[in-house]
Amino acid sequence: MAITKDDVVRARVSSDLKHNAETVLSEIGMSMGEAIRLFLTQVSLRHEFPVELKVPNKTTLKAMSDKPTDDVYQNVDDLFDEVSRDA
Repeated sequence: MAITKDDVVRARVSSDLKHNAETVLSEIGMSMGEAIRLFLTQVSLRHEFPVELKVPNKTTLKAMSDKPTDDVYQNVDDLFDEVSRDA
């Protein structure tokens, strides 16, 4: 049994947002309409927002505002050792 698509959903977004989203979606072989239908289907099935949203804590906000470094690590253990020392 085919599902009839007979209703329209509209949203105003910036041109940049639309273009960037279309670029990403195109790279994974999905149209904007398919992405919106997928999102709404998940909301309907789960009865909740399908993506976990969190307010960043102070540590995360600080990390987001810090300038990137040119640090290079020989391996992942060195990176995690430094992160553990800074925590």
